[in-house]
Amino acid sequence: MEPSFDLSRRLAASVIAVPPLARTSDRRICGAENRRLIEYLERGGISTLLYGGNAVLYHVRLSEYAQLLSMLRDAVSQSTWVIPSVGPAFGTMMDQADMLIDFNFPTVMILPQKEIANQAGLATGIRLFAERLRKPIVLYLKHDRWLAPRAVQSLEDDGLISWVKYAVVRDDPAKDDYLREIAQVVDPNRIVSGIGEQPAIVHMRDFGVASFTSGCVCVAPKMSMRMLAAVAAKDYAAAELLRTRFQALEDLRNQIQPISVLHQAVAAAGIAETGPIQPMLGSLTADQAGLVAQASRELRLAEIEL
Repeated sequence: MEPSFDLSRRLAASVIAVPPLARTSDRRICGAENRRLIEYLERGGISTLLYGGNAVLYHVRLSEYAQLLSMLRDAVSQSTWVIPSVGPAFGTMMDQADMLIDFNFPTVMILPQKEIANQAGLATGIRLFAERLRKPIVLYLKHDRWLAPRAVQSLEDDGLISWVKYAVVRDDPAKDDYLREIAQVVDPNRIVSGIGEQPAIVHMRDFGVASFTSGCVCVAPKMSMRMLAAVAAKDYAAAELLRTRFQALEDLRNQIQPISVLHQAVAAAGIAETGPIQPMLGSLTADQAGLVAQASRELRLAEIEL
């Protein structure tokens, strides 16, 4: 793993794209369409890709996981970081650790497990996985107080955390005691806002986090990168104007289902054929698909006009 100061610069240099995973009509991983999406993101300036929830890795088959890792390794340019995810079940992620040892990904994110788990058990499972992988991991904090700050500090003190994806949804992102406490035990330069463009300005300005993850960046990477640069330059008015361009599609993600909407949006915008989504999430209705198509095409047009 790179030294922490290099990691901080790496995180600050790019919006962390969280893409969908393209599949064929019979739900096999589609290398060609995934490469098409990755190349589009790279042309837009994205240099870090995180495959997790939007790629529906919660439901990936263990028998196809090695194929997925090979595809991701081979699809990106030499300068692009790609980070896969594991879990959320403990047995699954430990078997995935054995496969990951054969690859050289910079780190790996553990998908959050909420059911049939408690704080002490979660911390132990994360520790055992990181020790088996022999690398620090991305800690994904998606649920409020999912891990107490003292448990996070213990993992941090033992060198088991690479960086933190913070994705707890608040009515007002400026009022977030949990994020403030996490930023006291993990360097904010190694924390990333994990809920897209909408709270990113507040998280970076008020809490000092390094960058933000985004799904909608898959439709408008240049625009998202400009927003990141504006926040870094403290030009918050410009950043806010750019943020609003993503809101129509983000509102649909919040109203319908974030993962399913993004999966449809990437295809509707003509970026890549994403194919059928994993069946556990269900498909959009015709009316929902129409709304998503309109919003994604408008966002893509705004991206082209930059």
